[in-house]
This record gives sequence, C-alpha cells and structure tokens, in this order.
Amino acid sequence: MANTIRIAVILVLALLAVGCGPSGRQKISEIPLTDSEQHKGELLARIEKDYGDAESHYRLGRIYHADGLWHKAESEFHVALGFDPVHWPSEAAIVRTLQDAGDKSRSRLAAEQAMNRAGFSAASSLLLGKGFQRELMDDYAVACYRQALDLAPNSAALNKQVGYYYLSKGKRDLAEEFLRRSFQIDPYQPEVAGELGRLGVVVKIPRKTTRTNTKKLDKLLEEPKKK
Repeated sequence: MANTIRIAVILVLALLAVGCGPSGRQKISEIPLTDSEQHKGELLARIEKDYGDAESHYRLGRIYHADGLWHKAESEFHVALGFDPVHWPSEAAIVRTLQDAGDKSRSRLAAEQAMNRAGFSAASSLLLGKGFQRELMDDYAVACYRQALDLAPNSAALNKQVGYYYLSKGKRDLAEEFLRRSFQIDPYQPEVAGELGRLGVVVKIPRKTTRTNTKKLDKLLEEPKKK
C-alpha cells in the first residue's frame, strides 16, 4: 500500500514538471489571458496584417491608456490620425491621455487645436463632441456641440443629440429645450416624442409616416460598426 502511494506521488510530481518550465513556473501558453490581454493580442495581429487600420490603433491606444501607459497610448492615437486625419475619437483620446498624464497645458492646447480643425463642419464638430463625451470631458463635449449647433441650428438630429446629452447628465430643463427643438424641426421622431412625454411634455406625432428633408447628420449619430 505504501509503495502504491509513493508511486502515485512520483507520477503527480512528474506531470507537474512536464507542465512547467525549468524554473517550475507555468508555461506562458497555459496562462489564461484576461479580456484586455486577449483583445490586445487580437488588435496587434490585425495591425500586423494591416498597419493602416486606424480603428485598431485607436482601440489599442485605449487599452494602453487603461493600463496607464500614457506615451504608448498617445503614440497609437497619433498613428490612427496619421492614417485617418478625421478620426475624431482619437483626437479626444489624446486630450484625455495628456490630462491623465498630468500635462494639462498640452491637453488644453490639443483640445483647442482639435476643435479648430473640426470647426469647418457641423458633422465634424458633432463627432468630436461625441468623442469628448465618451472620454467624460463634459466641458469640451458641450463646446463642440455648441459649435456644431452654430453651424447647423436647424438639424433635428443634432438638437436631439444635445438633448440626449443633457438628459444623461440629469439636466432636464436643457434636455427638454433641445428635444423640443428637434421635434419641432422633425415631428416624425417617436423616440423623441417618448422622451418628451417622460419629461411631462404632451406632443403628437403626425399620422403621415413618410419623412421629407432627412438630415445627413442622422447617419452620424449611429455608432460605427466594430470591425
């Protein structure tokens, strides 16, 4: 019986030795990947196949940012912009990265430059604003939305976006103001009517189901599909 137990112990030790390296540690290939590590590996593989994939560089930069690797994150965002000069999420991410790295002066300068570049169109200002909103930089997000509204005050989609923004911040009066304006411009928006109803505003959706003069900005409010 004792011999049997001794043999079993030896076999277990032998199996453990096979599964470990010379130092007795688990092989790298056998260590489970975290979601971040796995995603990073997938992005690096995609970049290796197509180095000009701006979205992959941007997402890799976000992982580096989450890990506190400020310089690597900023570098990836700049690479993304090199291949896609109007990748506004990367512009906003650079501003946030510089701020988190403690370089507030460069962060402010980067924000000003990004807003100036986006100032040529309402669509670009809108997308930059959404980028800042994603980075939880509310002052810059609002400034971009205001900039977009100055360029396209009669855009139902833009007024709706601003209304939803204020709604997410609990600013009901401002949310109502912009959602009302959006609905006045385009009354064929049941989702906006629903939000106004929850805010205590009584509205009626016209029976006519066809919409005219659809705004091009509507498409920009849809999140880009992940590749």
